[in-house]
Amino acid sequence: MAHEVCKKLVSQICIKSDGDVFHQLFREKPHKISGMCPDKVKACDLHQGQWGTVGSVICWNYFHDGKERVAKEIIEAIDEEKKSVTFNVIEGDLMEQFKVMKLIVHVDTKGEDNLVTWTLQYQKLNQDVADPHSLMDFCLRVTKDIETHHLTPA
Repeated sequence: MAHEVCKKLVSQICIKSDGDVFHQLFREKPHKISGMCPDKVKACDLHQGQWGTVGSVICWNYFHDGKERVAKEIIEAIDEEKKSVTFNVIEGDLMEQFKVMKLIVHVDTKGEDNLVTWTLQYQKLNQDVADPHSLMDFCLRVTKDIETHHLTPA
């Protein structure tokens, strides 16, 4: 049996809200995301370490494809210069289909424009598992909800 390499799915979305605020949210305040898109993200809890630090373990409770799901992730990398955060899923529903699942969220700011890039690096448990396009759509919809939240006057 051939060793399957990790695959990548990359998607970009332009947001009008502040890119630094968006990066800070995923870096050190992911627990605030549930308030911005409660129909998608129920909660994000810190299990180990501190918010915004590499090696910390966080657990997401979210709704995806019509079901309540859980993902336990370790914050694998934070790059302030590139405004990126890498989450490595270590437990939860995604592990039923994937041997490896990493989500990288990265923000490029050029003047007023902010480009959010989501990269999913994954290795399927077998060939019958679909590529995670619906997970990518979920990430993009959460991004739009966060943008809408930040653009709506308080």
